[in-house]
Amino acid sequence: MEDKTNFSIKYWAEDDKPREKLALKGRTALSDAELLAILIGSGSRNESAVELSKKILASVQNNLNALGKMSIKQLMAFKGIGEAKAISIIAATELSRRRKSEQAIELSKITSSKVVFDIMQPIIGELPHEEFWVLFLNNSNKVIRKEQLSKGGITGTVVDIRLILKLALEHNALSIILSHNHPSGKLLPSESDIEITQRLKLAARQLELSVIDHIIVTENGYYSFADEGVL
Repeated sequence: MEDKTNFSIKYWAEDDKPREKLALKGRTALSDAELLAILIGSGSRNESAVELSKKILASVQNNLNALGKMSIKQLMAFKGIGEAKAISIIAATELSRRRKSEQAIELSKITSSKVVFDIMQPIIGELPHEEFWVLFLNNSNKVIRKEQLSKGGITGTVVDIRLILKLALEHNALSIILSHNHPSGKLLPSESDIEITQRLKLAARQLELSVIDHIIVTENGYYSFADEGVL
């Protein structure tokens, strides 16, 4: 008996209707142009969304990294691309960039305090308020998870040591690194910073977990408890 699934979706056409194709066959079945066409939604009067997408990709030699660098104005130069569609494309490429960044962070192996700074500075280095984060590491000293624990200040009332240890066990971490920022730009730890670090170090030891560093981050530098012998 003839398979009628090939003739559903109103006999397909319109460059095989990428939305329906994704739903029926999965994301990997689509070309770059078809995926871009889903973002665009519709083309112009004289060409389909897929044809328009192929034209846009051809302008950057089918390089998705180059597509991600295109401005709203450059995208709007194509007939059929208005401001809303251009913004949708830029938003999608930015999400892709951030996803790649997070994947790189999760695979980062901590070999020095500088590596921690490189991970955390883009996240908290330029914030106008304090945030406290914890990096959870496996037995190879690779970051398997990072969590924001508090926002707005570092005191014993907002840093929940029990929660940190609970998360460490849930993520099967063997060691942890603490990190917070100083919006003032001052790198020296406060008495509260030192107290919390020591309390957490002692509590973690009971669960055979290691606190291997606490990094204070500013816009342009950092302070490592381990490097300074404070840990």
